[in-house]
Amino acid sequence: MFNLTPTVRNLLIANVLFLVAQQSLLPLITQVGSLYPIGSPYFFPWQFFTYMFLHAGWGHLISNMFGLISFGPLLEQRWGASRFLTFWLICGVGAGLLYEGVRGYEMHKMEVARQEFHQSPTGGDFANFFRSYFPDATGYESLAGALERNPQNAEYINAATHAVDGAVIETRNSPNGGMLGASGALFGILFAFAYLFPNTELMLLLFPFPIKAKYFVFLYALYELYNGVHRTPGDNVAHFAHLGGLLIGFIVLKFWEQGRERFY
Repeated sequence: MFNLTPTVRNLLIANVLFLVAQQSLLPLITQVGSLYPIGSPYFFPWQFFTYMFLHAGWGHLISNMFGLISFGPLLEQRWGASRFLTFWLICGVGAGLLYEGVRGYEMHKMEVARQEFHQSPTGGDFANFFRSYFPDATGYESLAGALERNPQNAEYINAATHAVDGAVIETRNSPNGGMLGASGALFGILFAFAYLFPNTELMLLLFPFPIKAKYFVFLYALYELYNGVHRTPGDNVAHFAHLGGLLIGFIVLKFWEQGRERFY
């Protein structure tokens, strides 16, 4: 069914072996290799590279590798093994860098909100803090109501301040805060496929009719942008890493095009 080219096959094997190692041989590899926020005690520079070879489970791996073996071979046949692998790695690393920028901005906003709450602690601001930054959190409503009814109560103020501080520190230092997966690199591949083969018709499970590659990637990008901006409780998908992969893929392709024009 799939005509696996050498680099696509090797990437597939490498990702499968890494997941086996994560789950049975070296479980610590997940913490050491996932991409943590800069400033976290778990962050190391090599994570910009290693995170794209790790996955959260077999479902996560299969979805990414299915995309790789579906769209990658045609690109490798066109570019050659070396350029294809270079593109995959650049998109993965670039997606990680852009995601870190977005995550750093979000952490900065959270820190500003934390400082503002310290200066003027109110029940309403306490509740809004958790609704904005921790939509999955529960149990804070009773303290928020008590503080709103008794705004000068030192015990309530201290408890609310401690809860806000703890939430921020836990977000920054949590061992569960790492990003992992090949999705950023894969989205670069998706963009390149749609850019080079825009009118190729795809048959997808969610569409009962063929859709051209250029429209599929455009709609997928809009979907990721919407979900990245309007995060829903329980959504742990790194949407901006996906968008980062698309953007880096675009930049690399345009750079290569300019180089080809100068060469010829």
